[in-house]
Amino acid sequence: MEFAKEIISQYGYFAIYGLLALGVIGLPIPDEVLMTFVGYLASISVLDYSVSIAVCFGGAFTGGILSYTIGRKAGRPLFDRYGKWIGVNAKRFSRVETWFLKYGSWSVILGYFIPGVRNLMCCFSGMSRMRMGRYAIISGIGAFVWCVVFISIGFYVGVLT
Repeated sequence: MEFAKEIISQYGYFAIYGLLALGVIGLPIPDEVLMTFVGYLASISVLDYSVSIAVCFGGAFTGGILSYTIGRKAGRPLFDRYGKWIGVNAKRFSRVETWFLKYGSWSVILGYFIPGVRNLMCCFSGMSRMRMGRYAIISGIGAFVWCVVFISIGFYVGVLT
């Protein structure tokens, strides 16, 4: 967390945007902790609450779109080549893909709230060929709600202390 604090103090909103985008793509960045900290900084007037939500949403949404694109372009070939090494055969993948096409919208929205699953849902949306427009709307809703919830938690914890 010290690293994030240092980066935010030097680069402000640009750092928040970049860290969230990279976290959603899959780098080991504690996104929820970062957003809660951003909310706390907003509560003590270091950052602006509304701007923080907009910047966090932008970073999360950008990361989701990049992850979707990676899944769409490279996910299937990587799966075909290495899936057997992680115990996922074509039949199992097809079953998961059918389920995802049926319930994928809710999976993407709810997946934002589960570390690790968030990254997989975005990538798997691309792998399963979910339409980009549909994905963008669903991912946007999930990212926005996710950002508002965690920034608000940090903000109200800061106000109460």
